[in-house]
Amino acid sequence: MSRVDYEKYGMTKEELFAPVEHSDLESEKITAPRYSYWNSVFRVFFRKKINFVILGLLVVILLFTYVYPALVDYDRFGNLLDSTTKHLGPLQAMKQLGYNIHWILGSGSSGQSTFDAVWYGARISVSLAFVCAAINLTIGTIVGALWGFSRRMDSIMIPIYNIIGNVPMVLLVSVLVMLLSASFWTLVLSLTITEWLFVAYFIRTQVIIIRDREYNLASKCLGSSSVRIAMKNILPFMTSIIVTLTATEIPSYISYEVFLAYIGMGLSEMSLGRLIYAAESAMVTPGWEFEFWSPVAVVAIITVVLYVVGQNLGDATDPRTHM
Repeated sequence: MSRVDYEKYGMTKEELFAPVEHSDLESEKITAPRYSYWNSVFRVFFRKKINFVILGLLVVILLFTYVYPALVDYDRFGNLLDSTTKHLGPLQAMKQLGYNIHWILGSGSSGQSTFDAVWYGARISVSLAFVCAAINLTIGTIVGALWGFSRRMDSIMIPIYNIIGNVPMVLLVSVLVMLLSASFWTLVLSLTITEWLFVAYFIRTQVIIIRDREYNLASKCLGSSSVRIAMKNILPFMTSIIVTLTATEIPSYISYEVFLAYIGMGLSEMSLGRLIYAAESAMVTPGWEFEFWSPVAVVAIITVVLYVVGQNLGDATDPRTHM
């Protein structure tokens, strides 16, 4: 047997063959990078450079929607008695009334600033969308989780869904508006009294897909209640689905408000829908087009930005994108 030269390893024989202590606790540890779900979500979300631009637009929209109206003393009828200030284009309005942000979209039928009117209306429409989405998603998600996991509840809710799902929403809203005043909370009631059921049905369908997976069956065998399994085992794994659903719900309520106001069933306040309805004749009148297209453009920008941000955030909340 040849003699080994231990000096070439740079260590002595005692160091090379020193005993190593064994620890059962240390042997169970796995060397892996620490994982944080929400850190991974934001890392994936901001990996796309376009999301910085979209998020910046969303911040600007929210600032103009909620901060700008609080800083500006808007008076819709301030120039009502001055006929020379009515129906002016942007250049005419700034030349006559001053070169400032208030007149960059011209003036309306009462001589009011179209720019100020649009953002005052946006505050009402966006607030309505947020309130309706919060109510419908909260109730719909909780009920849908229980509905999809409980077969007994499923047998009760399916007939209810089939009946209510066939009632046209416009008919329901028009009845409520006629019975009650056409106010903010009347429209909130109209858009939430049955809409949560459609959210619940969507969540129920998703829950059924993962209801009978092994870890849920194991929890049930260990005595966990249906409510606990639905809340602890199912809903946390549906974050991306809920965020994606939110991305479609919020813009849809803005569209509902605009549509209902356009057909004369919307808010009595000057929301974006009411502004579009009031400026309908300006659409075909030469020189007045800005009165109509300004609120239309703002509605389009708000809905698209909210949808894109929500969709991209929904993709980022999917754990499969965190690899």
